Amino acid sequence: MIDELETLGWYHSELSRHAAEALLLSNGGDGSYLLRNSNEGPGHFALSVRAKDSVKHYQVRRRDHTYVFGFTTFATLENFIDHFANQPLVGSETGTLMALKSPYPCRVEEPSIYESVRVHTALQTGRTEQDLVASAPSLGTKEGYLLKQGAIVKNWKQRWFTLSRHELKYFKDQTSQDPIRTLDLKACSAVQFDYSRERVNCFCLVFPERTFYLCAKTGVEADEWIRILRWKLAQKGQ
Repeated sequence: MIDELETLGWYHSELSRHAAEALLLSNGGDGSYLLRNSNEGPGHFALSVRAKDSVKHYQVRRRDHTYVFGFTTFATLENFIDHFANQPLVGSETGTLMALKSPYPCRVEEPSIYESVRVHTALQTGRTEQDLVASAPSLGTKEGYLLKQGAIVKNWKQRWFTLSRHELKYFKDQTSQDPIRTLDLKACSAVQFDYSRERVNCFCLVFPERTFYLCAKTGVEADEWIRILRWKLAQKGQ
């Protein structure tokens, strides 16, 4: 049965709830959705759906060869897929109806935006993707103010961040010449949205010795930081 589901282009088998939320919020759109395994065990799945600035999760169960979603039982996987192709509506706990607009494919490499820019440019100019690799770091710089949570005293302070190559530096403010600290992204294992803080638009960078919690002013700005930082992490082995 797992082989059958793997033919479904939007089935992300081992994606966790937290990772699904991060993926849909950073790269999906309103109404984007994906299917993943549920931690309730074999035969249990979760449909994760982006609804504006949040992600809702709905239970999907498999009984023998049928699929149960809401109050409907689908006799085959094909019937289940056809249902979603018609962009059905699902309800949230607040009673709001959301349209399932677009499946999020499982074969998109993260963060896809930078790779697509590179490939699209290659197609337009006639050059190969490898010809453009040297210019890729020009995409990989960013700077701006972020709130950072202290390691000992858990208060938040505004810091000026600059990203260049594999170094993320933060300064007291934009006019400071010397950084307070330089983080080597080669040692960073993950960048992801964080929902455990009391603030919104937060994300974290996971290092062996510490996890750094940062907050942006807007969700769009947080998306931009997460995408470029993930792209940096993807380049570590290259």
